[in-house]
Amino acid sequence: MQALHPWNVNVEEAIEIQKRFRTRIILKKTFSELRTVAGADVAYSKNGHLLFGAIAVLTFPEMEVLSIVTAPGRISFPYIPGLLSFREGPILLRVFRRLKIKPDLIIFDGQGIAHPRRFGLASHLGLWLDLPSIGCAKTSLLEEVRLPDPGKGNFDLLRRGKEEVGAVLRTRENVKPVFVSPGHRIDLMSSIEVILACCPKFRIPEPLRIAHQIAEAKIRNPNIEIRNE
Repeated sequence: MQALHPWNVNVEEAIEIQKRFRTRIILKKTFSELRTVAGADVAYSKNGHLLFGAIAVLTFPEMEVLSIVTAPGRISFPYIPGLLSFREGPILLRVFRRLKIKPDLIIFDGQGIAHPRRFGLASHLGLWLDLPSIGCAKTSLLEEVRLPDPGKGNFDLLRRGKEEVGAVLRTRENVKPVFVSPGHRIDLMSSIEVILACCPKFRIPEPLRIAHQIAEAKIRNPNIEIRNE
């Protein structure tokens, strides 16, 4: 893992970093098969000072848990839409360093290139880790969004100008869609296929759903024992 830049930056510097590194993003599938997929998420304390990062590594496509790793931290960057990676990036990188099983691909609760500067959390950390990555968010940062038909697997494309940057995807029938976009080293259609394969029962991809549950449990009780940790 090679550091791309410092994290102790102000808002203007963070935006310049996004603009500088977005040209390095690879938007094509760079792997032939997937055997493991990870989900990464962060939970915040109610007092607004602490956070807990969690990464869950699962087999693909069986979705069996192989490893769960967590780490605590302190919030060092304000909440600003479009700059989530500067708030959550440092803690998630700390968690990743503790992994003994390196995943073939990682899903982030955030955006990939469906982002005002085409460099959301999944693109930023995918590039930092040099891993195929996908953003799977509950909301969109883009203005023009059309909802797809309610059946599972239906999607409508997200565009910035003429460029297709993501998809509004139904992972379950008659439930709210998720917002999928490639992060790094994967294309849009492959991103959609992976997310659907990771959603056998629930709206949220299983690796991401488990990481979210673990992060929330740890922020409530840091001493709780987690299986596979």
